[in-house]
Amino acid sequence: MKLICSRDRLMEAISIVQKAVATRSTLPILDGILLEAKNGVILTGYDLETGIECHIEADVPEAGSIVVNARMFGDIIRKLPDDIVTIETGHNLALQIECGSTHFSIKGIRADDYPKIPVVEEEQQLVVKQNLLKDMIRQTLFAVSTDESRPVLNGCFLNCDGKNLEMVAIDGFRLALRKNEIGEGLPVMKFIIPGKALNEVGRILQSNESPVEIYPSQNHIRFDTGRVKLVSRLIQGEYMNYKGIIPQTAETTMTISPAAMLAAIERASLVITTEERRFPVRLTMPDDETLVVSANTEIGTLREEINVSMTGNRIDIDFNPRYFVDALKAIDEDEISVVFNGSMGPCVLKPADSQEFAYLVLPLRR
Repeated sequence: MKLICSRDRLMEAISIVQKAVATRSTLPILDGILLEAKNGVILTGYDLETGIECHIEADVPEAGSIVVNARMFGDIIRKLPDDIVTIETGHNLALQIECGSTHFSIKGIRADDYPKIPVVEEEQQLVVKQNLLKDMIRQTLFAVSTDESRPVLNGCFLNCDGKNLEMVAIDGFRLALRKNEIGEGLPVMKFIIPGKALNEVGRILQSNESPVEIYPSQNHIRFDTGRVKLVSRLIQGEYMNYKGIIPQTAETTMTISPAAMLAAIERASLVITTEERRFPVRLTMPDDETLVVSANTEIGTLREEINVSMTGNRIDIDFNPRYFVDALKAIDEDEISVVFNGSMGPCVLKPADSQEFAYLVLPLRR
C-alpha cells in the first residue's frame, strides 16, 4: 500500500474516526484505525457499538490496507509539518510515514482481522438538512440519562410521523423536546439512538443546509453525509410516554430573556458547592414584574433581580442550577415563556411564539 495526501486533510479524518476507536479494549486491533487505500483513502474506527468511516482524497500509487494504533498514529500526524504526507507499508507490516525531512516507521496490524461495521440496508431513508439535525441534537442531547439501570433513557428518541421530526431526551429530572415540521411524504419511523453515538453525529454535521441521509434498520442506524458515515447500534425497548409528561396547564406564566436568566443562575452557581441538592438556586417573586434569583450557601450568597412580565400566581421554588443552565444555553430565542405549576410541579421553558421546543425541569423538595 502507498498513498500520498495532505497532512491537514489526514489529521481531520483521524480526529473524526478516532472518536469511535475503543479505549482499553481486550482486543488490541480495536485500539487501531483501519486505513484502506483504493480510490482515495477510507479511515475507519469501530468499537463494536459505533463505527465511523471518513473518506479523503489522496493519490494511491498502490492499493492496500492496514490497521495502525489510533493514538500513536494521531500523535505522529499531528506533530508533522504542514506538508504532503506519504504513507507506505513495508516488510513485516511496518508502516513508513514521511513528511518533508521527517521519517517514521511504526508497527501495523493485518487489516484482515479488523471487524466489519454492520451493513445497514437502505429500505427506509430520511433526508434532513445538516444544520437542522445538528441543532436538534444540541438542544436535546444534554438531557440524556447516564443511569445504566434504565437503558432506554441512555439515548435520544427520534420520532418521524411522516411530516414532523421530533427528538426527545429524558433523564428522570428533566426533559428536552425539539421538533420541526420537515414537509410531506417523510417515512414513518421511530428509534432510540445512544447518546454517545449522537454526540459524534453532532460533531460530524456541518452548520449548513447540505443533506444528511439517515438509514435505520431493526438493530442499527446509519448517518451518511457523503464524506463521513457513522453506524451505531440502536437501543431496544419502549420509550417513555413523553407527551403525557409535559403539563398542559399553567398556574404561572412568565416571559423573560433567557440570556438574563442564564447569566443570573451562572452567577448564583459560583457560590454553590458540588452538593447541588443541598444548596439549590431559589426563584422567588416579590411582585409581578420582578424575578429574584438567589443562592445561600456556606461559601457565600447571591441575590439578583431580573425584570419579567408575569400572569398568574407568584412563585417561590428551588431548582438544581445545572438543569436550568444546560437548558438555557441551548435556547437561541431572545425571549421565552417559563411556565410553573405550583411549588412542586414541573417547570417548562418554551418559545414565546412557537412550539418548536420545550424543556421540562423538576423542582427540588425543601
